[in-house]
Amino acid sequence: IAFDNTYATLPERFWVKQAPEPVAAPRLLALNEGLAAELGLDAKALRSDAGLAMLAGNALPEGAASLAQAYAGHQFGGFVPQLGDGRALMIGEIVTPGGARVDLQLKGSGPTPFSRMGDGRAWLGPVLREYVVSEAMAALGVPTTRALAAVATGERVQRETGLPGAVLTRVAASHIRVGTFEYFAARRDVEGLERLAEHARARHYPTAEGALGLLSGVVAAQARLVAKWMGLGFIHGVMNTDNCAISGEAIDYGPCAFMDAYHPMRVFSSIDRGGRYAYARQPEMALWNLAQLGSALLPVIGDRDAAQAAIDAFPELYQDAWTREFRAKLGLREAQEGDVDLIQRLLALMMEQEADFTRVFRGLAEGGARDEFTDREAFDLWARDWSRRLSKEGATPEDRAGDMAAVNPAIIPRNHRVEEMIAAAVQGDMGPFERLTQALATPFAMTDAALARAPSEDQVVARTFCGT
Repeated sequence: IAFDNTYATLPERFWVKQAPEPVAAPRLLALNEGLAAELGLDAKALRSDAGLAMLAGNALPEGAASLAQAYAGHQFGGFVPQLGDGRALMIGEIVTPGGARVDLQLKGSGPTPFSRMGDGRAWLGPVLREYVVSEAMAALGVPTTRALAAVATGERVQRETGLPGAVLTRVAASHIRVGTFEYFAARRDVEGLERLAEHARARHYPTAEGALGLLSGVVAAQARLVAKWMGLGFIHGVMNTDNCAISGEAIDYGPCAFMDAYHPMRVFSSIDRGGRYAYARQPEMALWNLAQLGSALLPVIGDRDAAQAAIDAFPELYQDAWTREFRAKLGLREAQEGDVDLIQRLLALMMEQEADFTRVFRGLAEGGARDEFTDREAFDLWARDWSRRLSKEGATPEDRAGDMAAVNPAIIPRNHRVEEMIAAAVQGDMGPFERLTQALATPFAMTDAALARAPSEDQVVARTFCGT
């Protein structure tokens, strides 16, 4: 692997050099050959003994950096001045054939100085969840970290009970977070902030000017990202500042979930007892995180008013991105007055009747949306206005069916299917995992009708868990 490690050239207070802890009996569970090709990596070599050793953390190739990054973070609003990679190691950076720079990271690779008395390991469930959901997000067009491989360790991980261990190889544009900047700001390390800001700007926003340009770039990227989440009914679950990537990618798929029945205050995460990161609060929480980034960068930016103006740009950027997402979901190509009201009326109807988020919007493309409502006459009234709105563009719902099918997925990683997949994998059956990943590779095509169905009452998953 032709590593080109730039983060490792930053001062040593940015990271801790650390080797992965070898595992007893590594076994390859999944290899993302399509992603390997995008990265310029040889899938056959990754399947070899040497490749497996790398993916498990048992041996690292020449040129690997193998370091744990330092960062802090606000967790559910409370500041923790030191977090860091407690169960992950960046093994190096590579430049893809397309010219993109990415990190390769092993997640579940053993303890680091940031482990806070933890074992630094991951069990099979969260590894497969992140693999499935992150790859689904990529196929859905969401900026996201990716999953290159999942490896079983042959060891047990102790949580509430003994569980099979695993290691995920994660690929990211970088692992620099809002919390990385907070780490240096909390220590009043202005030089560290300057070095980090310049590194992040050059890597992610090379045309931006200075730290203020970096901040503006992150604000715009987060607005686009969260609008994408909202358009898919996706709930991240843990939008802490240490889970907010500067790159604008979605990162850290812990207790995440896609909604079945729509409700704006839907919460799945078992640790979000107050609903801080509910579906409808995600834009507000993104803005809150960006405010923490602006505060951390202020010693470098130097101009409080300019920093505040960069943060204040978020609501309009987000609203524009959200409206574009939902216009497209309704097959609307032009911006017209009244569009937001039309969208909000549909969402209100869905909430009142507990209609399935994904199936309603897919049904608009396929002609079956009406069947998702219990009060179909109420839907008919809305659909009449929707048809009138489309007629202003000289179109009918049937004319725009192709447009809508291209943005409204048929298949998502439904919570009950993910849980079924994990339960089967724990028993050694990877069939449901393979079925799910195959269908989610083309989520806008109806390749597996059973996976597109909403859960029955006894299949509903009400809580999702972090796995640490």
